[in-house]
Amino acid sequence: MFYTYILKSIKDKKFYTGYTKNLKLRFEQHEKGLVKSTELRLPFKLIYYEACLNQQDATHRERYLKSYHGKMFIRNRLKSYLTG
Repeated sequence: MFYTYILKSIKDKKFYTGYTKNLKLRFEQHEKGLVKSTELRLPFKLIYYEACLNQQDATHRERYLKSYHGKMFIRNRLKSYLTG
């Protein structure tokens, strides 16, 4: 399985979207500051993830979630979490 995930930075309140084969390990890498693109935005909360059967599906889903429509999808999906 591959996972597409969204993290929310507690520091700057912004989102980070990525994909991985090992979600637990990848989240730990983010939390320890081992990921260059997120090291200055610690700490994070894992707010959303989806499982995909293969890497290609996960990368396509990641691309979609980074798009305008994908961001609207997440905001609607997590409406109660994000507003309250």
